[in-house]
Amino acid sequence: MASSWPSVQLGDVVELTTGFPFNSNRYAEDPAGIRLLRGDNVAQGVLQWDGAKRWPCSEVESLQEYLLKEGDVILAMDRPWIDRGLKYASIRSVDLPALLVQRVARLRGKERLDTRYLMYIIGGEAFTNYILGTQTGTTIPHISAGQIRGFRFALPPLPVQHAIATRLGMLDDKIELNRRMNETLEVMARALFKSWFIDFDPVRAKAEGRDPGLPADIAALYPDSFQDSELGEIPKGWRVKGLDEIADFLNGLALQTFPPHDGRSIPIIKIAQLRAGNTQGADATSANLDAKYVVDDGDVLFSWSGSLECVLWTGGLGALNQHLFKVTSAVYPKWFYYYWIQHHLGSFREIAAGKATTMGHIQRHHLSGAKVVVPGRMGLDAVDKALSPIFRQLVQLRLESRTLATLRDTLLPKLLSGELRVPQTGEPSKGLS
Repeated sequence: MASSWPSVQLGDVVELTTGFPFNSNRYAEDPAGIRLLRGDNVAQGVLQWDGAKRWPCSEVESLQEYLLKEGDVILAMDRPWIDRGLKYASIRSVDLPALLVQRVARLRGKERLDTRYLMYIIGGEAFTNYILGTQTGTTIPHISAGQIRGFRFALPPLPVQHAIATRLGMLDDKIELNRRMNETLEVMARALFKSWFIDFDPVRAKAEGRDPGLPADIAALYPDSFQDSELGEIPKGWRVKGLDEIADFLNGLALQTFPPHDGRSIPIIKIAQLRAGNTQGADATSANLDAKYVVDDGDVLFSWSGSLECVLWTGGLGALNQHLFKVTSAVYPKWFYYYWIQHHLGSFREIAAGKATTMGHIQRHHLSGAKVVVPGRMGLDAVDKALSPIFRQLVQLRLESRTLATLRDTLLPKLLSGELRVPQTGEPSKGLS
C-alpha cells in the first residue's frame, strides 16, 4: 500500500518555525512569568520543565509568533539525540503557555498532514535514523531547519493518517493517563510519609487532644507524646537509626570484567540507564552473575556517585554496575527506606558537590550519618497496610505503560510503512490487517 502513497518532503507539508533568541540577562524572576521552551527541556517524547526559565508576561505581546499551541510538535536542534532517543515532544495543554526559544524547531502540519500523525512521523525510526545520519558537528551535534525540511516519507491520504494516529493515540493516551495517575499516587505517598514520619502530625494531634484523622486501629498505635532524641523531639517509644541500619546497600560490580559468554547476556544498568529508566542501548554482561547483583522490576536503585538519584526501577531485568546500590531490607518495607533515602537525597547531593574529585560521591559513613526515625513494629505494620498498596500500584502502572509503549513502538513503523492497515471510519472493523 505504501508504494501508492506519494513521497513528499517534510518541508512541503509542515510549517517550520525556529525559536526566538531570548536574552538570558532578562529572564523573569517572577514565577508567574511564561515558561521558555529550550532544548534542555526536551527529552525523548516528553517535556521536562524542571528548572525552566521564564519571560516577563508584560513582553509577550510582541512575541505572538513564538507562542506554542496544543498539538505543536517540537524538536531540539542542538544535540537532537540523547541516550533516551530523539529529543522531540508534542505540546499538551498542561505545557501552556510557553514560548519557543532559538535552536528548537516547531512543526505544524498543513492541510495535507494530520497534526497527530505528524508527531508519529517525527517519533518514527525512519526520521530518527535520518537525523542521526544528517546531524553535523562533533562537540555539539546539531541539525538545521533545512535538514529537517529535507526528510522524505510516504504520505498516505488524510483518512488513513487519521486512522493510524487514532490507533496509536489510544496507546499514548493510556500511557499519559498512567503517568498522571502515577504522579498523583507519588504525591499522595510522599505527603503521607512526610506527615507521619517527618512532621509527626498524628502524634501532635493526639497530644493536643485532636482527631488525628486516621482509622481508629492505626491511630491507636500512635503515641500521644514526645521524647527527646539526637534529632530533637520524636514520638515517644520511637527510635533513631542510620539509613544503613534499616536497609542493605549492595554496591554493584565492575561488570566489564564479566563479558557475555555462551550466547547468554543481560544488559548493564549504569547511571545512564538509571536516569533513562530503561536499558535501551546498554552494554551487556554475563548472565551468570550472583543473583544478588541482578536487578528486576520493583527494585530500589541508588546511584552514590556522579548524578545522585534514587529510583524505583521498572526498566526490566539487568545487572547492577559499580557506583550503584541495590537497596533491600529483610525487616522494613520498601516504601519506608525508599522515602527515607529520598528525604536525605538533597543533603547527599550537597556532599557530593563538595568533593574535590571530578565525580562527586558519598561514602558509606554518610549513610550511617543520615538519621531516620523508626516507629514500633506494630505501628509500622499498620502504616504499611496503607502505603504498600500505593507503592505496588506505582510499579504496576509503570510496567503497564512499558508494555503499551513496546506495542506502540512495534506498530509504529509497520503502520507508517503501510505494512499494517487500520480500518478507517465507516469501514467494518477487522482489527489490524
